[in-house]
Amino acid sequence: MEYRKLGNTELEVSVLGYGASPLGNEFEEIDMREGERAVHMAIDHGVNFFDTSPYYGRTLSEERLGKALGPKRHDIVLATKCGRYDTDKFDFSADRVRASIDESLRRLRTDYVDIYQMHDIEFVDRQQILDDALPVARELQRAGKCRYVGITGLPLGILRDVAERASVDTILSYARYNLLVDDLDTQLRPVCEDRGIGLINASPLHLRILTERGAPDWHLASAPVQQAGAQLALLCRARGVDVSQVALKFCYDYPHTASVLVGMSKSRHVERNLRAFDFEEPTGLLDEILSMVGPVRNQIWPTGLPENQDPR
Repeated sequence: MEYRKLGNTELEVSVLGYGASPLGNEFEEIDMREGERAVHMAIDHGVNFFDTSPYYGRTLSEERLGKALGPKRHDIVLATKCGRYDTDKFDFSADRVRASIDESLRRLRTDYVDIYQMHDIEFVDRQQILDDALPVARELQRAGKCRYVGITGLPLGILRDVAERASVDTILSYARYNLLVDDLDTQLRPVCEDRGIGLINASPLHLRILTERGAPDWHLASAPVQQAGAQLALLCRARGVDVSQVALKFCYDYPHTASVLVGMSKSRHVERNLRAFDFEEPTGLLDEILSMVGPVRNQIWPTGLPENQDPR
């Protein structure tokens, strides 16, 4: 396993990070005995970065992850979030941010988290993030309940703006650096490098579009983007490889993100994601992929308040 420094923090995180949202039955009901095996296998193979949220499974992911980690909790870097609690339930008020961390610590069976993140900040007035949520998170940091403070979201503009106007240690961006979208490199990476902010890349498979199974019914990407993903899967299959391995390797090799978060709930998920480190891409395949993707590159779906969305 390769490890990278997370910005100016003291944390060294594994390039493959464990996204714990599937532990909360976010995509399907899972066998938690298998989920625990997946957690333990990941740790045994050097994965040391685990990310969850009270939103995932409406607290179920945190509860299950805390139980699965047990005494191994202090062997890993643990991140959770606050502010988002249901599909349309957001609360970044000072009191809620304070209460949320105590609730998360109880579920995770720990007395601190390494990173406390404001979850999907594009859904609220950004001034509340700046004036209430982040200052309270720093208060909690001083109290020893979290070591570092971060923000997460899909639109890059609001993440960049908040990072330029406030002090944040980490940014988790999802679906903005992969085979279909790479604007994180130009829109967010420069400010992170300038300010020493640790950058985390989530959803390298573009929320399952870049898999053999293809986009799930709930996916918000446009039909042309989903069709492009299906065409990439066919191209890779014709070249004797799995599109997900190509996609994972592409993200692992990008040096400007400290960790690539991938959702996992089964041992075979862990095995697949580890295998991608040794994947050897057929000559010329990446050039073919990038050419095929050209017409839909960097097309992203709208999310959050209108004023927080990126220009289309």
